[in-house]
Amino acid sequence: MQQLNLPPFQANIKMMAGTMKIFDTLRRKFVALTPEEWVRQHFIHYLIDHKGYSQTLMANEVTLTLNGMTRRCDTVLYAQEALRPRMIIEYKRPDVEITQRVFNQICRYNMVLQVEYLIVSNGLHHYCCRLDYEKNGYVFLNDIPAYTEI
Repeated sequence: MQQLNLPPFQANIKMMAGTMKIFDTLRRKFVALTPEEWVRQHFIHYLIDHKGYSQTLMANEVTLTLNGMTRRCDTVLYAQEALRPRMIIEYKRPDVEITQRVFNQICRYNMVLQVEYLIVSNGLHHYCCRLDYEKNGYVFLNDIPAYTEI
């Protein structure tokens, strides 16, 4: 797999039924090792190991209904109090450019979840913004915030 712009971690990878699988710490199971999954696992470990996020407050493949259609957020971070969603994280393969279309996708998910932070990453480039609902705007941050900063 491609080297990413994220710290390395000890990935648990094995061949199962002819398919390479990687252990997903949040779902607690092996999943197909795709380029997008490679980014997801790196990013999750980055948040846990380097930014102080609790894996018990994160979930992968969170299902939501938007305009009568079922969609899945790649990762959602929940607030400890009341377990309300606080952050949506969307991952793309490293060869997928982060464009306005990608941000539109995560913004549509946010129409349902109403979180405080949105993150998009292809493993090479990461973008994070904080939403300001009072001013109906957002502010792009220079770095992914530590858990204590959100």
